[in-house]
Amino acid sequence: MSLLSIEISILEIFLLIQYLMAFGIIFFERRNPNSALSWILVLLVLPVVGFFLYLFFGQDFTRKRLFSLKEEHDLRIAQAIGQQKEEIASEEIACDDPVVTRFLGVIRMFLENNRAIVTDDNRLTVYTDGNDKFRDLIRAIEGACHHVHLQYYIIRDDPLGREILTLLCRKAREGVEVRLLYDALGMKISKKMLADLEEAGGRHAAFFPRIFTINYRNHRKIAVIDGTCGFIGGYNIGEEYLGKGPLGNWRDAAIRIEGSGVIGLQIRFFMDWNHASTEDVAYSSHYFPEPAGKGDCLLQVVSSGPDSRWNQVKEGYLKLVNSATESLYIQTPYFIPDESVSDALRIAALSGVDVRIMIPCKPDHPFVYWATYSFVGDLLEAGVRAYTYDNGFIHAKTLVVDGIAASVGSANWDVRSFRLNFEANAFLYDEQYAGELKAAFERDLPFCTEITRESYRDRPRRVRIKEQVSRLFSPLG
Repeated sequence: MSLLSIEISILEIFLLIQYLMAFGIIFFERRNPNSALSWILVLLVLPVVGFFLYLFFGQDFTRKRLFSLKEEHDLRIAQAIGQQKEEIASEEIACDDPVVTRFLGVIRMFLENNRAIVTDDNRLTVYTDGNDKFRDLIRAIEGACHHVHLQYYIIRDDPLGREILTLLCRKAREGVEVRLLYDALGMKISKKMLADLEEAGGRHAAFFPRIFTINYRNHRKIAVIDGTCGFIGGYNIGEEYLGKGPLGNWRDAAIRIEGSGVIGLQIRFFMDWNHASTEDVAYSSHYFPEPAGKGDCLLQVVSSGPDSRWNQVKEGYLKLVNSATESLYIQTPYFIPDESVSDALRIAALSGVDVRIMIPCKPDHPFVYWATYSFVGDLLEAGVRAYTYDNGFIHAKTLVVDGIAASVGSANWDVRSFRLNFEANAFLYDEQYAGELKAAFERDLPFCTEITRESYRDRPRRVRIKEQVSRLFSPLG
């Protein structure tokens, strides 16, 4: 048999496999139609290349089987919060607070759709600088008496990553329970340091160790110390999040929670830990101590991911957007919305709501950046105001509604966060802390360039080409 005939046979095999994949997308996957059509096009017109693109970026047919057990485990906590559902249904919680009363529909939606418990005794610390956030996180870990639970998408093998791993080893030797949960794709710490953690008595686990696909990554960033203090936001662990990376100054957002809201973070951590590790941690009082109410902020920890049919964080964004009467301030590094999100923002702007979106001025992922620029440009005609942040890189994932309600967490405004990644956000209904996030947005404005209708219309041809190519691939996922 000639070499040419062998090559033709291999090509025919790949084509057959790609046709079968396209068939599977049509009949066995519950994809967004735009995503399905895009992947079918890739598989049919790109022999061999389409196969590997789909294998790495697009496979979805195993999702239900991969995460069905996780979904069953997560449902085990539903009974524990049944009483809170009844409490919200009768509107007994904080009924004298006009902010809470106004967003009662959002709160009820999260309870019914995400089992997101409601707590109203929280004190928060808002972070927009990584140096402040990691200083307080390290101090909290140093003061831990019973347990330290960390869950991060990326942990770099750099001075900050090694400092935190070394601290975890020390706390483990002191008898503190240490659990480190990381995404297999984002983990960069050496195997030796992980072995040192094990030797010290700590535990670690990789979430979804299949690194040949970028789908289904655990993008959450959560820390819980002694069940009384918790952190959630957009920061991973690494020097770049202190502004020491190639992108320069790093503008992000996170909050520290002291109060009963830590329960939501702890439950979320255990759900993911028990799925990823061989340990089945019981829900004992050591991990859920009696809360010592630190403040009066009402919040919910809301999570979403491919283990759920619904897109809870996205639905929360939509519900808050539709609730706005005065202003919507959004900060996100990636803005690739579906039609429902784009329509909601457009309608809000046309209705007189001051809608503002802040994105980076420089790309960390070029295709995503130029698609973001394109989708932002679509909204300018409706009156949405958009800005590029010029003082480094903006990685914050925040939404502030009328200065009285807000969301901060790990979920970007893109199809990957909405459909493919495991995400977690805190939704808070409090004028003080939402006001802090709004003020942070306004402090950033002097360091931004506004994208006006005129400047967008006059963008260079090379930018238009980048946008169109990037936008073509944006539904893939």
